Amino acid sequence: MVFFPNCKINLGLKILRRREDGYHDLETAFYPLPLKDALEIVRDPEKTRFTAYGLPIPGEPGANLCLKAWHLLRNDFPRLPPAHIHLYKNIPIGAGLGGGSSDGARTLVALNLQFQLGLGQTQLLDYASRLGSDCPFFILNTPCLGTGRGHLLEPLSLDLSAYTLALTDPGIHVGTAQVFSLCTPGENRVPIKEILSQPVAHWRGLLVNDFEAPVFRLHPSLGEIKETLYRVGALYASLTGSGSAFFGIFDKDRAPATNPFHGRYNYRILP
Repeated sequence: MVFFPNCKINLGLKILRRREDGYHDLETAFYPLPLKDALEIVRDPEKTRFTAYGLPIPGEPGANLCLKAWHLLRNDFPRLPPAHIHLYKNIPIGAGLGGGSSDGARTLVALNLQFQLGLGQTQLLDYASRLGSDCPFFILNTPCLGTGRGHLLEPLSLDLSAYTLALTDPGIHVGTAQVFSLCTPGENRVPIKEILSQPVAHWRGLLVNDFEAPVFRLHPSLGEIKETLYRVGALYASLTGSGSAFFGIFDKDRAPATNPFHGRYNYRILP
């Protein structure tokens, strides 16, 4: 079976407080986008293995969330057979787009369907939360407000289909742990859900990603990406996740068709 894990963007991201378990409580809105990887899972006669092509994936293959998802289910379902998990990687890595989390979550869904494990959505959400903080969102894969570590989800009636979105990937891998260490938590701010109830043109200056300031300190050149998106007409522009990708929301069909970064950064228009 072949599945197509998609990416996400964050509409605002507030770091509220550090938790006793070492994680941080945060508030963000997740929004799915149609930039996708391709994931194929087939039975393997000997052992479970993971292979990938497309964009290079750093780290050991055994640490990949797709393989971890198989082992997580195998612990509770000994009848789960060995599988060859094959991934075509298209979503930029370390860009804040959640591609790895999406791949892991979609592996859970794929294994459940292909091998008839009988897991419902609540159970899949529980397994996904054990894989990673962003993984549960990709089980629902619909606009959601995320709280806690990002794993507590509340569906939002948010639809950006009347707009055009542009995505810019500078190809810089940003380490989440390092950026977290540079953030200053703070709680007394306007709730993201309240800001999102306003027109998109009002979000600028209100809907803030707390990772932007430390990312700009680490990589000063990235600040010009956001400025350029506004200069070419974006109603709202922001870093997504902990970076380094940026997105711009434009009036329908108003996003520049040609790359406004003159080829320095990858630029895509998404429906």
